[in-house]
Amino acid sequence: MSDVQTNKPSEVDIDDTVWTEEVALIDSMPRWLAMSLVFIVFIGIWQFVTSFGFVSPIILPTPMETFKDMIFVGQNLLTGGYMLTALWITLLEVVYGFALAITIGFTLGLIVGETAFGEKALMPYLVAIDTMPKVAFAPLFVAWLGFGIESKVALAAFIATFPIVVGTAAGLHAADENARMLFKTMGASRMQTLFKMKLPTGLPQIFTGLKIGAVGVMAGAITGEFLGGGKGFGELIRVAASQLNTPRVFSLILYLSLIGLAVYATVQWTQRKVVFWHKERVGGIDG
Repeated sequence: MSDVQTNKPSEVDIDDTVWTEEVALIDSMPRWLAMSLVFIVFIGIWQFVTSFGFVSPIILPTPMETFKDMIFVGQNLLTGGYMLTALWITLLEVVYGFALAITIGFTLGLIVGETAFGEKALMPYLVAIDTMPKVAFAPLFVAWLGFGIESKVALAAFIATFPIVVGTAAGLHAADENARMLFKTMGASRMQTLFKMKLPTGLPQIFTGLKIGAVGVMAGAITGEFLGGGKGFGELIRVAASQLNTPRVFSLILYLSLIGLAVYATVQWTQRKVVFWHKERVGGIDG
């Protein structure tokens, strides 16, 4: 009687059957380390370009000159000098402009996203207005509202409104068709469907529009000061540029970037608190 050979299943390493994504070394860096590396490379290139005379110092100051002027500006702000007053005016323009943009943008976004009339009749005009050069409207706002803070607030809101409209409308359309059918089957009214299903589902898209608007509102306020006068940081930059004081221009711009970053971070912090179930892969600034 011949021996019967039994074939046992070969043992397979479990690790060989599980697919894992290979992460590159540069992608596995902590955020603080990656940002520090980029900053060091940027400063190094900047120092190299200015040290060897590739660019005139009148056009591009050295990093040290810019850093020294940032210290001067910081001391003026801390001691309550004239720059603090200018910064406060710019902050008011940004905050008021962003609040106005949120109010108008969310209202128009509801109309566009919730009604067929808004999508068919209103949205094409909003797109046409958004394609126009925003800077060209600055003299009009000054003529309509004067040289005060109102014209700068209007231009800041004008630039920041459209992303909020698009984000709100896209968010209202993001609800799953099955969820819509379920609410309809349960006899939910249009307002109940809007507030209990569409808005909660569309919050990630809505906050995306808010973050884009937060980036644009600063540009609108400063552009308004450039073209329509004013007493904020934009006016200080214009005066420094006319005097060829490029270190002062760079330092003021860097301080403005910190303000813009703070506005963006505030919106993102609010998103994490309100839309706590949604995790973003792009657009975060936290560690």
